[in-house]
Amino acid sequence: MDLLRSNLSRVRIPEPTNRVYKQECCLSFDTPISDGGLFIDMFTFLAFGKDYVGWNFEKTGNPVYLHVKKTKKLVPEDRPSKKPTLLAIGVDGGFDNNDAEYEETHNIVILPDYVSLSFPSVELPEKVRLAADAILRDAGAERKEQVSAWTADRKVESVYAMNLQQIDNSVVIPPSGWKCSQCDKTDNLWLNLTDGVILCGRKNWDGSGGNNHAVEHYKKTGYPLAVKLGTITADLEAADVFSYAEDENVLDPLLAQHLAFFGIDFSSLQKTEMTTAEKELDQNTNFEWNRIQESGQEVEPIFGPGFTGLVNLGNSCYLAATMQAVFSSRSFSSRYYINQSLKKAFEAAPADPTVDLNMQLTKLAHGLLSGKYSVPQFENDEDKSVATTPTSAVQEGIPPRMFKALVAASHPEFSSMRQQDALEFFLHFLDQVERANAGKAELDPARSFKFGVEDRILCSSGKVAYNRRNDYILSLNIPLHEATNKEELELFHKLKAEKPSEGKEVSGDEIVRPRVPLEACLASFSSPEEIHDFYSTALQAKTTAVKSAGLTSFPDYLVLHMRKFVMEEGWVPKKLDVYVDVPDIIDISHMRSKGHQPGEELLPDGVPTEDDSETPLANEDIVSQLVSMGFHLIHCQKAAINTSNAGVEEAMNWLLSHMDDPDIDAPISKGRGSESVDQSKVDTLISFGFQDDVARKALKASGGDIEKATDWIFSNPDASVSNMDATASNTTSGPNDADLPDGGGKYRLMGIVSHIGTSTHCGHYVAHILKDGRWVIFNDNKVGASINPPKDMGYLYFFERLNS
Repeated sequence: MDLLRSNLSRVRIPEPTNRVYKQECCLSFDTPISDGGLFIDMFTFLAFGKDYVGWNFEKTGNPVYLHVKKTKKLVPEDRPSKKPTLLAIGVDGGFDNNDAEYEETHNIVILPDYVSLSFPSVELPEKVRLAADAILRDAGAERKEQVSAWTADRKVESVYAMNLQQIDNSVVIPPSGWKCSQCDKTDNLWLNLTDGVILCGRKNWDGSGGNNHAVEHYKKTGYPLAVKLGTITADLEAADVFSYAEDENVLDPLLAQHLAFFGIDFSSLQKTEMTTAEKELDQNTNFEWNRIQESGQEVEPIFGPGFTGLVNLGNSCYLAATMQAVFSSRSFSSRYYINQSLKKAFEAAPADPTVDLNMQLTKLAHGLLSGKYSVPQFENDEDKSVATTPTSAVQEGIPPRMFKALVAASHPEFSSMRQQDALEFFLHFLDQVERANAGKAELDPARSFKFGVEDRILCSSGKVAYNRRNDYILSLNIPLHEATNKEELELFHKLKAEKPSEGKEVSGDEIVRPRVPLEACLASFSSPEEIHDFYSTALQAKTTAVKSAGLTSFPDYLVLHMRKFVMEEGWVPKKLDVYVDVPDIIDISHMRSKGHQPGEELLPDGVPTEDDSETPLANEDIVSQLVSMGFHLIHCQKAAINTSNAGVEEAMNWLLSHMDDPDIDAPISKGRGSESVDQSKVDTLISFGFQDDVARKALKASGGDIEKATDWIFSNPDASVSNMDATASNTTSGPNDADLPDGGGKYRLMGIVSHIGTSTHCGHYVAHILKDGRWVIFNDNKVGASINPPKDMGYLYFFERLNS
């Protein structure tokens, strides 16, 4: 007690604004359930596992800790499950996943000798008692972040329900035998609660569902509420009620009354139709879901170093799949695991290691690669000597909470609990890593994915221009017309056309999908394409130019993004149901850019004249492809305009670097003169020592991005000359490529991130990684030997360069 009293100055009572960590160690994935429990620093409120709390004492001198230890209780197997009211797991109102219950013990521990005092105890100083009570009452920083992200998932009462006018058409709805009043559909039927008309629902992206008759009826009449027939039971809250006026699923507190108006006795009805949410869930059990997850296969679980699963924090599979692929690269495993210890990272970290990217990446790397957390979870904790069967042996995996909270802090979408695009997250993550290692290129593992791209634009005047950029991914169109199984496809389409007339449907095993070789996708990237509305500085007018692309360097790791999401007529997004035949070894040597050739005359430097008052037009093909990736329409139009409709790659790069622009949502202005550069950005470049005219040219050439403008200036040393001499511009090499890795063009496939679902913002992501000579499936916290990796169904492909 005397020792504790002498250290009272190192004890604080947490205030509401303090972040209290009590569920997980800041340096590892140890928790109160771990063997040594968790030690909470009573001055900083950071938590540490038993192997790491000594490091914190050495660094800070803080000696007083609240030790929390949890021991599993035995719980009856027939414990009843609670009915969820929120689409969430592990939060109040969410799904009861029958988690184990624990006995919790607390002690006050004083370092360095680990003197332990029981808590609670009236003998403890009041300040210590108050501090410990406040820490234990606090929900915890980790928990608060998790719960706050689950918002807007509860159904709300419709504003139209209480005063809904119902029209007496003498309609009495029978208990069965329903059919759409406009077509022959007998499923996915909706009863309009105003006039009692039964109509079919919306048509899905793949042609299934209804024929849009219910929504068309709303557009004609304005009658707002409809209930899905087949979902009405005695539990009225579970019925699927949709408000067309509010465009969402809603609650109708007077549903019983509204149904009775049409003679429906809900108490006697049985559920025969899936709700909209259930339908979406059911679509996940289709071919794509089973094939990518290798469902039905006896997958042998794998444990040990490099085979640790990541717990799904709620729609976080995009993060899990991506990070498994990233940390399978030598660059990331060396930087944050092999060459950096947890202690070294902690010593270099600021006072709060939870906000240090280097620390949290080291923590994640050690969690994934050390094997410490990749051990079988046994049914009987008392007898761990009993061998478990492959089907029952599972691992708990590690929850990447702190990493997700940190890397997503600057991004409103990634910090939510909604599903996200794995491609967008991968690019955002590498950008964060590059920033964290700024000025230390030799330490930056993101560089191993970076490469240079050069676009050659041939104007109708015969003169050329070369534009350069750096990228982390090679985004590829999938040319369906290059399918290698055209005869089988034609027979399938005939069969598909004949089946309905026979009253039959095409079964899953009869479906034939196009097979497109990866070589065709790579050729599509390099092949010349026309650019309409290209402003030629040689002709001082808009014209049609021809653009071709090549790579100026080959990265250590090449990531290919397959553009499976496209826009159909009417701006309807669609996911291509296609196989891409991807070989284990590829050679992209032919894709190297040749650069400026002797005899080629460069387009003169310049910009469109200020008096051009025409409204700038965005190329519709570019815009539609960007929209299909989930970007906002006006953002996509601006991206196309600001890159002179040069192509999807250029537009997407501009878009990703301008998402936070204050005027990104502003309407598109008329006149080319309105595209003048931001004066503040010009002033910034001038402060770097560049001339005013050079700064303006660079910003216009790089879409207003200061960093890219700086690269552009260094790549164009003669930019201050208004009419650049063709022989003076050496475009085949330059500082832009100096820091990038380069080598041969042969690569081996090492990882696949596959997507299941109709959109990048819903569904599920799974990773398959080639490790120790065999393919391994990483499906969140499930890790096992892959029997049939879906090499032809990937969304992102990770290739490692073969040594020459």
